[in-house]
Amino acid sequence: MFLSVFDMFKVGVGPSSSHTMGPMVAAARFLDQMRASPFEFHGVRATLHGSLAFTGVGHATDRATILGLAGFLPDTYDGAKAEATLARINAHNVVTPEGLPELHFNPNEDLTFDFGPNLPGHANGMVLMATDAQGDVTLQETFYSIGGGFVMTEAELAAGQDTDEGAPVPYPFKSAAEMLEMAQISGNSIAEMKRANEVSRGCTDSLKNGCARIWDVMNTCIERGLTTDGILPGGLSVRRRAKGIHDALQAERGMNLNAPHTINDWMSAYAMAVNEENAAGGQVVTAPTNGAAGVLPAVIRYWLDHVPGASSGKIEEFLLTAAAIGGLVKFNASISGAEAGCQAEVGSASAMAAAGLCAVMGGTPEQVENAAEIALEHHLGMTCDPVKGLVQVPCIERNGLGAIKAVSAASLALRGDGQHFVPLDAVIETMRQTGHDMHEKYKETSLGGLAVNVPNC
Repeated sequence: MFLSVFDMFKVGVGPSSSHTMGPMVAAARFLDQMRASPFEFHGVRATLHGSLAFTGVGHATDRATILGLAGFLPDTYDGAKAEATLARINAHNVVTPEGLPELHFNPNEDLTFDFGPNLPGHANGMVLMATDAQGDVTLQETFYSIGGGFVMTEAELAAGQDTDEGAPVPYPFKSAAEMLEMAQISGNSIAEMKRANEVSRGCTDSLKNGCARIWDVMNTCIERGLTTDGILPGGLSVRRRAKGIHDALQAERGMNLNAPHTINDWMSAYAMAVNEENAAGGQVVTAPTNGAAGVLPAVIRYWLDHVPGASSGKIEEFLLTAAAIGGLVKFNASISGAEAGCQAEVGSASAMAAAGLCAVMGGTPEQVENAAEIALEHHLGMTCDPVKGLVQVPCIERNGLGAIKAVSAASLALRGDGQHFVPLDAVIETMRQTGHDMHEKYKETSLGGLAVNVPNC
């Protein structure tokens, strides 16, 4: 099993990796199918199903689908250009993707929210169609956005093609137990094994430069969030808080009056800064999703700014270790809130961050696995119940608490010798089972939990 660090950490746009980035990527893939088709097309249509329908407006799924059909991609997204394009589409009812003729598309008629039963493959399903001059469908594809910006066609999902099964890699671990066994036999750390896998598919320079870009985008996102205030879009009138918290913390520095637990406020400020940017539709990095994008960068920033001996030269080691854990969770369970609740998003992010922090602080592979296990175990059962379908309440604060749990988990693991009662594999399987048993209204549909018990208008 191989899942690249650049699959786990993808540069994209908020507010959701599965509901915004995924549909945009799906639309781009459909345009490629159209370009390769011998048919002559005159229009396009889209139908959103399951969670993509129920929380689609709050997650900007409609906008993402329209922009995807117009040729936009998450990693090169230009907000100003997107707004201008949406205005033209609404005015003229056409999209003009590169390499295709002008295509009829009326957002009010050709984009449908289907609130019926989910499509069979996944809670996040969408059907894209291309039509001829008479309006008949001549090309159709079903896509599933399976979390973290990953997109699969119906055939790919049925064939189990959710991981890269290309050329063999040196350390093809599919479980935490295999990972630890390979580490023991080889004498390598988890990051060293992950690095060897990545280099076998690319080159050392591209890995180094790619990891540097990931952290640059993450850190830039933190800085934007720490210096921006105001009200978040969407109708809930949620006030940005990261800047105010950060300003207060900076003012208190050097006063020698702070309680030790104030460090939690620093971590929360870093994480909330990212997720406020995500909620505003800014550029973020999936880690492993947009809804959980603040946890891991907050822990890295905490480590760099507050832990003696921290060095930016170890960020690649942090990311590689975290990606190894994230890959195990995705392969054996899920990182999709629509499939398994927020345990799959913030829980996975916390486990990844705990593992990365433990590694760069000198943890053994056994301690790293223990750190991930502690963090994920104590998110089991967490629901995904965003108020009004927006990635704001409780999502923004939840990232702060996920970061705090990650640091605590790493610290506990480092206090031990790596031997512990519950293995990470058991926790991942428990998370999968819990997600399977969880009622649909608690899985990113905004039909239960806080979403129905908090007034949202």
